[in-house]
Amino acid sequence: MKRARVAYAGAIHEAVPAENGLKLNDGRIVEETEVIWLPPVKPRTVFALGLNYADHAKELAFKPPTEPLVFLKGPKTFIGHKAQTRRPADATYMHYECELAVVIGRHARKVKRENAYDYIAGYTVANDYAIRDYLENYYRPNLRVKNRDTCTPIGPWFVEKEDIKDPMNLTLRTYVNGEMTQQGSTKDMIFDIPSLIEYLSSFMTLDTGDIILTGTPEGAVDTKVGDEVVTEIEGIGRLVNTIVGDETFHISNSLQKAVAKLDYNGQE
Repeated sequence: MKRARVAYAGAIHEAVPAENGLKLNDGRIVEETEVIWLPPVKPRTVFALGLNYADHAKELAFKPPTEPLVFLKGPKTFIGHKAQTRRPADATYMHYECELAVVIGRHARKVKRENAYDYIAGYTVANDYAIRDYLENYYRPNLRVKNRDTCTPIGPWFVEKEDIKDPMNLTLRTYVNGEMTQQGSTKDMIFDIPSLIEYLSSFMTLDTGDIILTGTPEGAVDTKVGDEVVTEIEGIGRLVNTIVGDETFHISNSLQKAVAKLDYNGQE
């Protein structure tokens, strides 16, 4: 089952696909263009993997890690489908990262890899932009690289784990202005999903709503203001995002703040 979270008519709703648009949890049918798409799950602790595909490490001239390279992301980094991501004026190289996002479904501590899928609620698509100008070194992505406001679109759908037969054999693709620039498969992860859950839960507790961003394959290219970037994962969804500059972002920021305030107040 696919479901989304959207803002419509002053409230937050869960929604599912309908023949003529979206069906809200109160039964109303609305067009996709009438809503503001929110992240399909409210992120709690979010773990992001660096260099989890050997081909991506190679294109960045880094050695593949011998243990998971993990860092944390704050909640303000996340935005929804069809939202805008800011490219700072001083950035010379800002690239997308199409990633499978794994959503934890229950309390998990010291999980063995053979039981790891029992702790997963489902999956969504993430696009974790990085500004290479801000990178200090490969083993310590600093805050400005991965924790900027609006730097991580996620969605549009949350897909329950039962609907994904093999999450370790899904095709990932990215399109910039309609041209495919990235293609890979989750089967090429260095550290697969079960091993990541085993690793993280070995020293800390995972809980419902935590998210693991599992890394991106090779094919990351620079994006410019005005670009439309589409990241898609087989069976999960197609996430659309637009790059904007400082001036445009300043104009639209009041609307994003209003939606964030509405979401924070917990109106469901």
